[in-house]
Parts: sequence; structure tokens; C-alpha cells
Amino acid sequence: MMLEDTSTPVVILVCHHHVGVGIARTLGRLGVEVYGIDADRTSPAFSSRYCRGKFIWDLHTAPAEDSLNFLEQVSQTIGRRALLIPTSDIGAMLVAEHAGRLADKYIFPACDRALVRSLCNKRNMYHLAKKWNVDTPETAFPRSRDDVVEYLKTARFPILLKPIYNLVPGVKPWRMMIVNSESELLERYAVVENPATPNVMLQEYIPGADEMTWTFNGYFDRNSECRVIFTGRKLRNFPPYFGQASLAVCAKNDHVEKTTLAFMKEIGYRGALDIGYRYDSRDGKYKVNDINPRVGAMFRVFVDNNGMDVVRALYQDMTGQVVTPARAPEGRKWIAEDVDLFSSVRYWRDGKFTLRGWVNSLRGVREMTFLAADDPLPFAAAWMMDAKRALHDAATARRERRAARTPPPVLERSSGLAETPTMSAGRLQPCDAVPRDRTRAAKISAVP
Repeated sequence: MMLEDTSTPVVILVCHHHVGVGIARTLGRLGVEVYGIDADRTSPAFSSRYCRGKFIWDLHTAPAEDSLNFLEQVSQTIGRRALLIPTSDIGAMLVAEHAGRLADKYIFPACDRALVRSLCNKRNMYHLAKKWNVDTPETAFPRSRDDVVEYLKTARFPILLKPIYNLVPGVKPWRMMIVNSESELLERYAVVENPATPNVMLQEYIPGADEMTWTFNGYFDRNSECRVIFTGRKLRNFPPYFGQASLAVCAKNDHVEKTTLAFMKEIGYRGALDIGYRYDSRDGKYKVNDINPRVGAMFRVFVDNNGMDVVRALYQDMTGQVVTPARAPEGRKWIAEDVDLFSSVRYWRDGKFTLRGWVNSLRGVREMTFLAADDPLPFAAAWMMDAKRALHDAATARRERRAARTPPPVLERSSGLAETPTMSAGRLQPCDAVPRDRTRAAKISAVP
């Protein structure tokens, strides 16, 4: 397919591991200028021939005001109004929350900020689904250890321990985990919870393999009408069992499609959507477990034979062009080749498949996330990023092991006054701390 008008540039708000590569390629191949924002200078999207420029900024740790100022600087650098595409919950909330301020510099779907925040907050999402009679796993939201103890009176193990919010400033990040006993749940809860800002949810575990997880991808216009509709299912995850899709396939699911269309129409949703369901064989129901009010990480699973995907539909609609209807071909597979290899090793060790089974699972793969004949550099960049993270994780593990073996220091009392840290902006800081000047983080370098 071709676009009638490619004059509007695009800014990817957080490129992540691979979603930025997908956006840069799907629009860059049509002649659209694409720019990326990410905290990691080695983000694979920055290596793409279709990425016109890169901006270094950590959206997930910076105060909102600093990020808004930075986005204004990006707009001035580009020189004209651009389509802004957030790819994370914090990005989606920032755009919705400050739509009035950003509207002069960027274009994006106008979605109610309270709705976006509710969809990003798993507690509010759960109650929203219940309100509109959408099946969802039974979930509890404890605010204290006493609440957890009360929950244990009727709990059935295993249980999923999940964060309500993740990658949000001021909230300690941690990954979802499965727990199998009362003692394990209480121990894990004590580690991850912060009583001042409760951020834990306890969700029933729905048994079944990865392929029991279904996904809907679509784009909803200003009237909450879905212009492109795709459904499919995960085949493998990274991290294994409970992560994002590393191997997925297009597959039609009428129930998932009808449920999502009715749900989004009722709540008046607009924009790109990625929503996950888990099929529960115990009662034959599809239960919504995740709603992402933005472009999802696996959006390139869903590509029509004419090249249409959710991002192209977003671009067409927001630039006043007619959205080309699309449905993904049945059986089309997509793979995130680096992380899928890591997951496959784990599944193989767990006896989930043989070497032959693994080879057979790759049949029908139509698109690899990083390896592309017309854009080879992101493939190398992805493996470099993985190596850097592996070294960092190994170093962290070594430090933790050393810390565990080292006895705590003994505090010696003295009659004199102890040295005290300095006070800055109401917070205790080491005496030699140097405040970071966030305005110096706004940098751009051209990519030919």
C-alpha cells in the first residue's frame, strides 16, 4: 500500500526493545520521517535506516514537567507538527493528561484522560471490566499485610502476584511472579510492597500453556469505531510463561473480537489498542487480563496482505486520510528472534518441547523483529543490547551475593555528634551528591 500524504513526521515516545523498530519500518518504508525517543542510546530503533533522528530522554524517571519541556524542544528541532505515538503506559498517560499543552506541537487521538489512566491502572481496569460485564480473573487488591492474611482464608494456589502500576515515577518496579504457598506469598509481598503507595494485586491463576493467551489489536477512530481489526494468540513468551509474546500467530477469534468491540464502544475509547485475554478451560470463558491504551509490543504480528497494520491505520486517520480496511491472514507468524531464543532454552529445559518441536514451531514465520534485508543494523544492535543487559544482570547478581555474605556493620556509639547528611529540597542526600540537571539530557543526533 501507499500513503497519499507522508508529509507529517512521527515521533515515537519510547522505542523500547523492539516496538520502535516496528514503527520506524512500517512508516519509514512509506516515506514518512520517523524520530525516536528513548533513554537507552543503544536502542535498536536508533540503528534503523528509517529512523531520521534520535532523542535521548528517560521518560519513566523524569518529572512530567521536564518531559513536557523536552517534548517541546523535540518539536522545535523537527520544525513542524508531528504525530506523537506513545508506546508505554506512562507515555500514554502523559499525552492524555497534558493533551491541551501538547496539541499545538503534536497530533494524537483525543482520548479521555481519566479513561486512559483507568486502563493503565490494573485495579481500575478490573472494576471497569466488571462494570461492563466483561469476564476477568478474580482479583484482590490488598493495602496491608492484614489484607493479605484475610485473602488467604479463601485463596487457591497458585496465585499471581502483580504490580498495579509499573515503570511509573515514584513506584518501585518489579515483575509479576507466581506464588505457590501462604508463606511464599507473605514473604514476596513484604519484599515488593510499599505501605505508603500500595501497588500489589493478587490474581487467580488460570491454568494452561502460552497459547491460551489471546490478543486483540485494533484502531478506534474519533467515534470509537474500529477501523482495523486483528486477533491472534501467543505461542511463547519472554520472560517464559508470563512475559510479552516472543512468538505469536494470527488467528481469528470471533468471541474476543465481539467482546472487545462492544467494550470499547461502551467506554468511548479512541486510538490504538492492545488487549489480552486468557482462555479459562475450567468454565470456557475468555477473561481479559491486560488492556494497553496504546500501540502494543507485538503489533507487527498483525499485518494484512496489503501491508496495513495498527500504526499505519493510526497515521492515515490522524492525517485525514481514508483508513484502508484490513484483516490479518490466518496463520501468519511473527517472532522476536533474540528473546525467543532465550525463552526457548528455558522451555526446552522444562521439557515443553523437543528440538524437532522447536523447529516445527518456527514454520510459518513471516516476519522477524530485527532481521530485515533492507534494514540490517537493528539486528546487530539488538544483540549488543542483550549482551549489555546480561553483563549488567550478572554484575548485579554478584553484588547481591557479596552483600548477602557480608555481615552488617556494627554501629559504634561516641560522645561526639555524628556527621549528618545534607538536606536538599526536603530530601536527605549524601554530602557529596551533585543534583542532576535534566535540561542537559535533551540531545539529538542525526541519523543519515
